[in-house]
Amino acid sequence: MWRSAEPALLPVPPRPLRPTRSAVRRALRTAFLLALLGLVRLAGNLRWRAAVLGAGLIIPGVLARNLVGHVILLPGLMALFYAPFLPGEPHAVRVRQAQLRRELGAYSTPAHRRDLEAILDRYPDGDTGELRAILATQPPAPRLRDPGMGPY
Repeated sequence: MWRSAEPALLPVPPRPLRPTRSAVRRALRTAFLLALLGLVRLAGNLRWRAAVLGAGLIIPGVLARNLVGHVILLPGLMALFYAPFLPGEPHAVRVRQAQLRRELGAYSTPAHRRDLEAILDRYPDGDTGELRAILATQPPAPRLRDPGMGPY
């Protein structure tokens, strides 16, 4: 059978790059850490925060079967078993704080915020601490475009 040198000139499809094992593990650890941080931030209740923290420490503790895994596993188990014993907020407190957040949402412009902070400065921090904490978590309203600045 006659062979030509032509097949060597044909384009060879590149081999798909397979990620290394360490790159996959690093990506999984990073994704897990970001998910854990998101869950901890979302857990406003102290009880849920401890439960999420415990679960977040247990998972890598079980997956890493070495001394570091065992060191991580123990605090995770402690936090998870301690979480049900933490006091939760009563329903009335959650409803009151939600209503307070809605009412403070009306002070969204910088001018309104300055006026409210000037009013709060007249009172002791012990009386206004809850209001200041809610205001610190609420972002200010976005600045609207000035209509006299042109089409863009």
